[in-house]
Amino acid sequence: DVCSSDLGDNVGVLLRGIDRDQIERGQVLAKPGSIQTHKQFKGQVYILNKDEGGRHTPFFSDYRPQFYFHTTDVTGKIELPEGTEMVMPG
Repeated sequence: DVCSSDLGDNVGVLLRGIDRDQIERGQVLAKPGSIQTHKQFKGQVYILNKDEGGRHTPFFSDYRPQFYFHTTDVTGKIELPEGTEMVMPG
């Protein structure tokens, strides 16, 4: 029996009563109550400029980028701190 797997591991799981269209690659399989989900986080980031393979234009509050976490990605929303009008790359 396999008790856990890590990023990059390939696993196969038989889930009785669950249809294939109810799950997708990158989702977490865990014992109920063993992990906590989050809908919001506060972070400090560096925005790559055009020469670094990133943006060439600024962005403002309510910008909706893709965030990548381990094996999944989600669309988020950036709320800039009060007094910050825009973010310039680099």
